[in-house]
Amino acid sequence: MVENFRLNLKKRFSAEAEAEAEAEAQQSPNSKIKMKIAVEGCMHGELDAVYATLKRLEQVENTKIDLLLCCGDFQAVRNENDLESLNVKPKYRSMNTFWKYYSGQEVAPYPTIFIGGNHEASNYLWELYYGVGLHKIFISWAMLELLRHFERPPYNDNDIRSIYHVRHYDVLKLMHVEEPIDIFLSHDWPLGITEYGNWEKLIKLKRHFTEEVYSRTLGSKPAAELLNKLRPPFWFSAHLHCKFPAVIQHGKDGPITKFLALDKCLHGRRFLQIIDIESDPGPYEIQYDEEWLAITKKFNNILPLTRKYFDGG
Repeated sequence: MVENFRLNLKKRFSAEAEAEAEAEAQQSPNSKIKMKIAVEGCMHGELDAVYATLKRLEQVENTKIDLLLCCGDFQAVRNENDLESLNVKPKYRSMNTFWKYYSGQEVAPYPTIFIGGNHEASNYLWELYYGVGLHKIFISWAMLELLRHFERPPYNDNDIRSIYHVRHYDVLKLMHVEEPIDIFLSHDWPLGITEYGNWEKLIKLKRHFTEEVYSRTLGSKPAAELLNKLRPPFWFSAHLHCKFPAVIQHGKDGPITKFLALDKCLHGRRFLQIIDIESDPGPYEIQYDEEWLAITKKFNNILPLTRKYFDGG
């Protein structure tokens, strides 16, 4: 699953917040501040638990979280019909908590951006292919390599497993991004990423990874290609339910990417990371990126919606 976004940091929301930001700017008009971003691994529908954890962190650390990013398996289930499109064994299917935010019963306490994983209500995410904002939760369709988007609900047993895989079309679009990216999210890890971290510790923790680590088959080849092309300062992933850091030096004197995989939301698991990104004074709003809109428009007329071969030509 891959998706990118650039952080466009603009003024947002209440008049009080705007006045506060203006006062800060008057005190130091050229100063930069640190935007505090929380990154979460696999959500699995546990929005209440993640938001409660962040609120507790704010209290303990005397800080303020500006944004939450989720690396997939968000499980945006609105109703029981969505459960039929959720790639989870029937006995494990549950409404969880997203429906409360969808209905407006609850409002997310933090602006939230998520990408898709391999356990999603894919029917709903396909409706929102270009992304949408909903009660401060910003939904973005994302994928794990198939060639074209041919699945249609109601999904059969094959479609419910194929729909979440990455398409050559989507990777090709991302390969055309030229402007710098602050943060890249993918659900699966880039192929070969374990070579840049403590893989010995990883296979002690996850022994069933051993063969794939040694054979260099753990992770996604399209994600590795995008990592080498885009070279973002930060890259976050989830999927494998463990925390794994790595540092990638792109060439002898090239830029550095700090990679971090995070766990799923469970008690005692390492599913959250807080980072600081240099920013103009807030408050902030989330916008579509102009370059990404231009790329999407250019490619829209060749969006592959059948099983017919697509070569990107």
